[in-house]
Amino acid sequence: MIKISQFIALILALGLLFSCANSNKKGKETAMENYEKGTFGYDLNYLSEKDSLIILKGDNEAQVIVSPKYQAKVFTSTVDGASGRSMGFIGYKAFELAVPDEHMNGYGGENRFWLGPEGGKYSVYFEKGKEQVYDNWHTPKPIDIEPWELISATGQQVVMKKEMEVKNFLGTQFKLNVDRTVELLDGEQIKSLLGIRLADEVKYVAYSTRNIITNKNDFEWTKATGTISTWILDMFIPAPKAVTIIPFNKGDEKTMGKIVTSDYFGEIPADRLAVKEETIYLKTDGAQRGKLGLNSFRTKGIAGNYDPGLNRLTITTFDVEKGATYLNQEWNPSKDPLVGDAMNAYNDGPLEDGSIMGPFLEVESCSPAAFLKPNESQAHNHNVFHFVGEPAHLTKITEKLLGVSIDDITNAF
Repeated sequence: MIKISQFIALILALGLLFSCANSNKKGKETAMENYEKGTFGYDLNYLSEKDSLIILKGDNEAQVIVSPKYQAKVFTSTVDGASGRSMGFIGYKAFELAVPDEHMNGYGGENRFWLGPEGGKYSVYFEKGKEQVYDNWHTPKPIDIEPWELISATGQQVVMKKEMEVKNFLGTQFKLNVDRTVELLDGEQIKSLLGIRLADEVKYVAYSTRNIITNKNDFEWTKATGTISTWILDMFIPAPKAVTIIPFNKGDEKTMGKIVTSDYFGEIPADRLAVKEETIYLKTDGAQRGKLGLNSFRTKGIAGNYDPGLNRLTITTFDVEKGATYLNQEWNPSKDPLVGDAMNAYNDGPLEDGSIMGPFLEVESCSPAAFLKPNESQAHNHNVFHFVGEPAHLTKITEKLLGVSIDDITNAF
């Protein structure tokens, strides 16, 4: 039988717990009020309500949000701590759906792992025999809504894993393991990877991703079975005068192929796409859909995006194997599945009915086709660097890495 003194102590303890719970709730509410939408702090608070996040932090104010639950995404990053600008696109609407979307759940994320190809004979987004149109397009659940396993996490690195099965348009059932590592990069690592020296006035946040797929079938992935590839997509926030910059290798089209494929969603108008000397410029204002691609001979394994309104320069680098087989992503099974692009860039915009998922912009890279024997693996590296500073400092970076100045970029259109 409980004593009166014990009963009173229990009531007091419960009251304290209730008070702490309310205090924590109020604290979160207050924190949400303290950060405006568009800041890293706002996104951190919002996403913390959905998942136990992993935050990578540097010696400066650099921070990166990683989520094992949401398919090992890098959701967003900042150069300025909680009050700084959030660099990644977050698909708030997708989080509020009562039932997951059957086609794709656009949670966003400035760096996510997907599998290719999206369309064609080897597609893993369309069932065998189904017409390749939107109504039949379904993102494989392991890269859309299923959580990934957290292997390890420190203040600078996260290791995640996913065992998955996907079926392609030919009917082949693929079994594979994916190992994904996200690592925060410091100033010395940036200098080593990019070969640049940053001015003290330039703020930065950067991270590398290493993505490894392993064949867990008891058969080899061949042209007859079809195969897959690693597909990494960066989603950033567009701006009225933002531009994606893509340097390319010059050369004869007979041996290297066309400079750029620019008709994924219809031909990109000339006032939105410019090819000058050895550089491609794409408007990324989020006002009109357009996608382009470069093959492995044309891409230099690097692309940039510049927003003059925020003095923000983003650089992405990725592995390229010149002359290797890259898979065709187009929604057309009649096309050769073994002729495709190694990198892509995208500008979002309204659909015909006026709806829009974003707007956002994307920079994408693909691995070569994974013709793997059982237990063989293939790795694909893709890195993201954000720099914020005055144009005079940023132009030294763009000239070194992209071959053009900030003035060239802002005057491209």
